[in-house]
Amino acid sequence: MEASMPEIDTTTPHSARFWNFWVGGKDYYEVDAEIAERIAERWPGLIDVARTSRYFLVRAVRHLAGEAGIRQFLDIGTGLPTVDPVHAVAQELAPSSRVVYVDNDPLVLAHAQARLTSSHEGRTAYLDGDVHDPRDILSKAGETIDFNRPVAVILMGILGHVADYQEARAIVDELMGGVPSGSYLVLRDCTSTSDHIVAAADAYNSSGAVPYNLRTAQEVTGFFEGLEVLEPGVVQVPDWRPEVADPAPASPVDALAGVARKP
Repeated sequence: MEASMPEIDTTTPHSARFWNFWVGGKDYYEVDAEIAERIAERWPGLIDVARTSRYFLVRAVRHLAGEAGIRQFLDIGTGLPTVDPVHAVAQELAPSSRVVYVDNDPLVLAHAQARLTSSHEGRTAYLDGDVHDPRDILSKAGETIDFNRPVAVILMGILGHVADYQEARAIVDELMGGVPSGSYLVLRDCTSTSDHIVAAADAYNSSGAVPYNLRTAQEVTGFFEGLEVLEPGVVQVPDWRPEVADPAPASPVDALAGVARKP
């Protein structure tokens, strides 16, 4: 018997849904569009963060599935499906790739079940999981992922929902401790590097949604401690191995990103 679908709250904004609004998706409610527009009024540059983050993720996955030879991806806090999802990018280069998406929003679950398809050679799965419980995520992901082989762990902005920085660090450490040598961390987080993004975060946090906590540049860099950070390092999102086809943001982006290998 199938598990009942959790009820979707359409009265409170959700970061996965208003992020989908910013990147041109259609999977959001009026409350999400309202808060997205209110935030964008305070800082239009946050739309650049959303879009350049998607381009960064595509570039990182292409590198890992291609040159690095990674065939397993664990995307935690995946959000709603958009153009070029991780499994499509990875399996285009390596059809045998296995991708596990993790989120805890019922709307994400519903759309994942309806839309996420896999190549014949590979596998794609969705887990209902909470970033606060990395042990549970690793346990459930083990049904699809072979943790004896390298895995790319993807954390795109999700750690901002963890208020305590030390807990966020512990989550990264436990996730990377659960994957073997030769695995990778792909991480992006927004930074408290301008008054504009601080105001935007305040507007979002006052909406009743799950709060988002900005980090300092030093804190974001700290997530990569003990790992071998790939060139060009932990940098502003558009500066990580940019491609000519990627549109340039109108202003500096208050978000840092990097890719690192577990030795």
